[in-house]
Amino acid sequence: MAPIVVPRNASWPAYIADNLPTVLNAKFGPTGPTGWSPRLRQRFGYCTPDELYEAAVCALVNAETVWLDVGCGRDMFPSNLATAAMLAQRCRLLVGLDPSDNIEENTLLHERVRCTIEQYRPERQYDLITMRMVAEHIEAPEAAVAALSDMLQPGGRVVLYTVRKWSPAAVAAALTPMAVHHRVKRVLWDTAERDTFPTFYRMNTRDTLRRLFAACGCIEESFLRLDDTRSFAKWKSLATLELSLWRLLRRLGVAYPEACLMGIYRKASRG
Repeated sequence: MAPIVVPRNASWPAYIADNLPTVLNAKFGPTGPTGWSPRLRQRFGYCTPDELYEAAVCALVNAETVWLDVGCGRDMFPSNLATAAMLAQRCRLLVGLDPSDNIEENTLLHERVRCTIEQYRPERQYDLITMRMVAEHIEAPEAAVAALSDMLQPGGRVVLYTVRKWSPAAVAAALTPMAVHHRVKRVLWDTAERDTFPTFYRMNTRDTLRRLFAACGCIEESFLRLDDTRSFAKWKSLATLELSLWRLLRRLGVAYPEACLMGIYRKASRG
């Protein structure tokens, strides 16, 4: 087994680069990945959007953090349970918010709240709010972001990780019924039907997110477009072709069409 290799990318901010080794070592262990898929990504010097999001959250969680994870479901980091467990132990309080009964299966949460963002009336404010693959499911963005801002301490942050609106997969999802979503996600990613929810893509561009958060007193502190080459990750030959195309487009200076977005928004401090 080859030791883990941490890819380098000059476009990654320090909070990603500094915490990526922690995330990858927790995920794969000191001897590195054992399966063909993570070894292939290592060979191409590619990190998944999930791993980069996990590194960002890792940078913001400390022993004093009061943390709300919105839309947490049964797993906060489905592809990296070890990092999720480490951060749940590191923070002062971790509250999960989700209207789905999947939240009852999440064993890492300190508290569970089963309702929507708009329905939640917390008795506290949070230092950190995370939203992993939730924004695409929000039907009323203005109300949701206003609620998030109310829950946030002055100086606190929201980390929002979602699908890019104009990615091919998102466009296809917007044009097809839910029954098709279930079938496609089951074939490509082995996703259960109970983990597939309606999508609206009403807050899935940088300009829209910046506008929504600015209207509620939050500034964009950081924003990344994360290339996503996981469409055919189940099949080695197709995954290799996908990564090869990604590498070619990078060399040509062309943006990879399939991508996720990650923004960090900070609430203005009083005074």
